[in-house]
Amino acid sequence: MLEIGSGLGNLLNSVKPNYGLGIEVNPHTIDVARQKFPDLKFLVEDAEFYQGDRTFDYVILANTISYFENIQKALLNVRSACTPSTRVILTFHNPAWEPILKLATSLGQRMPVHHLNWLSYQDINNLLDLEGFEVIFHGKRLLLPKRIPIISWLCNKFLAPLPVFNNLCLSEYVVARMKPSHAQVKQNLKNLSCSVIIPARNEAGNIESCVTRLPKLGKHTEIIFIEGHSSDNTWEEIQRVQAKYGQQYDIKICQQTGKGKGDAVRQGFAIATGDVFIILDSDLTVKPEDLVYFFDAIASGNCEFANGCRLIYPVSPKAMPWLNRMANRFFAWLLSYLLNNKIKDSLCGTKAISRENYGRLAANRSYFGEFDPFGDFDLLFGAAKLGLQMKDIPVRYVPRTYGSSNIAHFKEGLVLLKMCLYAAKKIKFL
Repeated sequence: MLEIGSGLGNLLNSVKPNYGLGIEVNPHTIDVARQKFPDLKFLVEDAEFYQGDRTFDYVILANTISYFENIQKALLNVRSACTPSTRVILTFHNPAWEPILKLATSLGQRMPVHHLNWLSYQDINNLLDLEGFEVIFHGKRLLLPKRIPIISWLCNKFLAPLPVFNNLCLSEYVVARMKPSHAQVKQNLKNLSCSVIIPARNEAGNIESCVTRLPKLGKHTEIIFIEGHSSDNTWEEIQRVQAKYGQQYDIKICQQTGKGKGDAVRQGFAIATGDVFIILDSDLTVKPEDLVYFFDAIASGNCEFANGCRLIYPVSPKAMPWLNRMANRFFAWLLSYLLNNKIKDSLCGTKAISRENYGRLAANRSYFGEFDPFGDFDLLFGAAKLGLQMKDIPVRYVPRTYGSSNIAHFKEGLVLLKMCLYAAKKIKFL
């Protein structure tokens, strides 16, 4: 981890990095930081002239951007410390607070600070874009900066995250990443492979079409069926299809050991060998032909978590009744608020993520726990926690032609609401 403008090193130390480097222009401050935190490394450097010899997982600029004389030059130098997976975290003051902070300074309630850059989020976004970065998250915190026992805690923990109140907060933050280069995009689309995980329960009539309608994805496409305790002949049909098409397609089959779609997806991911993982529901209400857009989105690096969206193209009431559509919109709004990321369709089963990022997500799963029987929220929450770039991928949603839905809408709606409340505690109201 690299912190630019590390001061006395307190913030860098608090996140406990495996390797931490802090740079600061003040030599005396660096001397104090080295004495306080001998396990960390500190250098006397100006961010506008810094040229490091290594890259980092995270780069932190905590209010530092407000002091730069040449912001674009500093951000250009930050690029040398980044890889495609590096997250750049910037904090800055809400410019609406400028007169309030100046008043606090004149009243002796705040240390005098001169010549600050009072930047709006639009300014920050534009500057990052100019230097080859894109914003993943933007949020605000700290409604009451003055320490008042109990009142400050209540305001900052419970009121600050709420709509309207959040717009009044003092501190803003941005999480950004480098945009993928055209050369990198071209190379990845050509060289990466794909695993398509297909959970299947009581879908015998759809199994063969899952294979024959699937487009070629990347340099190699692996198909993984996970059969989930069906009452029809789904497992026998999967075996038949593997035998029939095994020479043309790389097909792996497995019977589920646990319960629920989420467990089936995780079991499929555990045996997948591709560079890109995609989930395809075996009811074929999402057309297999559309998976090419999910692969391209992830393989190109243009996004890191691809979320299927059924609400772009017209949807038949038979495929998604009015009540289901309203419930979907409600959960999409709620999740967008909780995750600080606009999601139009939260309940589409088709999703994609790279093998590398799924490994990171799975390793970090203990933060939320095994709370999601569906698998959708587990992936959404995990991706948000890692700061992955999420994008909606439009799909064409059609009525099923075989069998009936395995979803108990009212009962599972209550489970979804419970999971959202759990996520609010773990993500929004920390």
